[in-house]
Amino acid sequence: MEFLKAYGPLLVLMAWFGYKWWRAHRVVGQLPGLKQQGAVLVDVRSAAEFAQGSAPGTLNIPLQELGARMGEIPAGVPVVVGCASGTRSGMAGMMLRKQGFTQVYNIGSWRNFLK
Repeated sequence: MEFLKAYGPLLVLMAWFGYKWWRAHRVVGQLPGLKQQGAVLVDVRSAAEFAQGSAPGTLNIPLQELGARMGEIPAGVPVVVGCASGTRSGMAGMMLRKQGFTQVYNIGSWRNFLK
């Protein structure tokens, strides 16, 4: 019991990051098929971050602009979102689903678009 008291929060944090990694890599495996279905790849990092490095074919819509720019994302096709770590893209995914997008995938880091 002492072990869980001492290391429980760390174990939960490790489990959370492991889950995020697993989900992102699952989407990486699905990416070729999603692209064949006409997927839109959306990078929700800031314009400055995007200018420092981005994956070819990605659309940059910073998270704070997403609500106003959702019209730029076609409906009825898969939407794959990415950012620096997967956190902002997770929030973007929730926003997109709330607006009726049904095929939303969080690839985590934008670098995963390159795989």
